[in-house]
This record gives sequence, C-alpha cells and structure tokens, in this order.
Amino acid sequence: MTPTDITRAINDLLFDPVLDLDEALDRHFTPDYRQRTDGVWSDRAGFAAHMTRLREVVRGGHIEVHDEFRDGLRYADRHSVTVTRDNGRTSRTEVYLFARFAPDGRFQTVEETTLLVSGHDDDRNLGLLK
Repeated sequence: MTPTDITRAINDLLFDPVLDLDEALDRHFTPDYRQRTDGVWSDRAGFAAHMTRLREVVRGGHIEVHDEFRDGLRYADRHSVTVTRDNGRTSRTEVYLFARFAPDGRFQTVEETTLLVSGHDDDRNLGLLK
C-alpha cells in the first residue's frame, strides 16, 4: 500500500462528498487510530463522528501543504485548510501536524495544533466540532 498523506486524507474526508466516509477512513487511518487536536484526544470512533459533523457543515474547500517531512514511519507537516460552510462563511486554518504511520502506510496517530488565520471567530474550533 502506498503511504497516505494529509492532502489525500483531507480531500477524501471533507471535499469528496461522493466517497463514503467509512471507505475514506479505512483508506487513510488504522482501526486503532488516535488523534489529539489542540490538546483533546479522540479515538477513531470519535474522529469519525467529528468528520460526520464536518461533512454536514462544510460545503467546499481546499488544502495547501506548506511544509511536509517523512522519516520512516514519522510524518510532519504544516498545512492550511480553507473551508466554506453551509452558512456561506469561509475560514482558513493553519495546522501544525505530527504523525506516525502504521507499517501499511496509514495514519496511526496524529497530534496537531490549529490556528484560525482568517474567518469568523466561531470557526476557531472547527477542528473540534462535534
């Protein structure tokens, strides 16, 4: 299996409404996946619930990777995600991400910190939306 990256994962999770969420999750994340966003941990089920909620409110957007590094099973990047919500607002969030891949190339853990760069202050917690 070809290792995933954040661009493919986010595009499949958020910006491809035709792709089934479970298929997107299986493609990019291990069954024991864990993520910490701005200090809050979630397991794969919690992450799936988060993605379900985001799919309900995000109408479009794109990702831009500024820096990306791989070292064996370790991965780090700095990227920005721009989203347009169902209420018409657009926001841009910068993300600093550190991850570990499983041997099969899927994300096993992700730890990230987010920073709202532009948009409404209510969108500051899109990374934690439930």
